[in-house]
Amino acid sequence: MTQANGAPRDGVQIAATADVDERATIRTGTRVWHLAQIRETATVGRNCVIGRGAYVGPGVRLGDNVKLQNHALVYEPAELADGVFVGPAAVLTNDEYPRAVTPQGRLKNSDDWSPVGVVVGEGAAIGARAVCVAPVTIGRWALIAAGAVVTRDVPDFALMVGVPARRVGWVGRAGEPLVAKGDGRWVCPHTGAGYHEDQGRLTELTPA
Repeated sequence: MTQANGAPRDGVQIAATADVDERATIRTGTRVWHLAQIRETATVGRNCVIGRGAYVGPGVRLGDNVKLQNHALVYEPAELADGVFVGPAAVLTNDEYPRAVTPQGRLKNSDDWSPVGVVVGEGAAIGARAVCVAPVTIGRWALIAAGAVVTRDVPDFALMVGVPARRVGWVGRAGEPLVAKGDGRWVCPHTGAGYHEDQGRLTELTPA
């Protein structure tokens, strides 16, 4: 994937100070920056950016064109589709009932709990220091505001804010809030793409 000094090889560039397990799969065009860690059997797609100090857990799957900003933490068994953005210091958890020890006081090991994952749909964005509490699914092109805490599934195109996160609007593929036009119709002010809302779900009418 890369030479020991961080020089690119096979279309992948990994900083010399990054920690990438030899059993991980990293595809062409991806860049892994200073102090990032990618664990065993993780899969990172094409043209991804793994920022300084970011963490990708064992077996995590990232699609193409994914961006993990500095110190983003993505714990196994998370799955991120193409085009997902994870902001600085955001966390995707994996322990529904966290404890360091068993009820008997013994330090837990991998046999004492079952990890659960966060699934993030195509194009979705998770803001800085947001936390997604597994198990949860983030819909396509949704936007999670900075500092939000997601504890329930998020529909496609939803704009989520607060603790716990609640939907306060809709966004389009450009990430900008949609403008209501009445009768369930919404329009993206950036692209002009149209959407229709029905029973709390948004459908794309004219893709950007």
